[in-house]
Amino acid sequence: MSASRRFPIRIAGGILAGALAVATALHATMAAPSDLDLSRTRVTAGGGYRMSFSPEGDSIRVGRMHSWRLHVETVDGAPVDSAAIAVDGGMPQHGHGLPTQPRVTQALGGGDYLVSGMKFNMGGWWVVTFRMQAAAAADSVTFNLKL
Repeated sequence: MSASRRFPIRIAGGILAGALAVATALHATMAAPSDLDLSRTRVTAGGGYRMSFSPEGDSIRVGRMHSWRLHVETVDGAPVDSAAIAVDGGMPQHGHGLPTQPRVTQALGGGDYLVSGMKFNMGGWWVVTFRMQAAAAADSVTFNLKL
């Protein structure tokens, strides 16, 4: 290959290397806040319910599809059955959502629900939000995860 043909390849390689360096530097400055609440049990935003989750096998592995058991109860401890629950989430610092569309696939009774389709495709700070509509009120809770 002649020197004149290699020149555009060198420029493209330099641009790619520069872009990679910038992306790496930006990622390094986007550390998750140090005061994140990483608890698996939280009171909902409206204060009327308490939700907790437990992933199958009790650990969350990056790159693997898995399910969660979500428990919903009133703040007084009474289980909440027959709630409609939506699942959403993503990586706040990256500006993207979950790579899958998890959903509640089964009401297990006793305030427990099976959430299927959970997957996280990279390490870092993730949030998962559950929005629920129950007989008493609508409410939501957001969990922080550091993977």
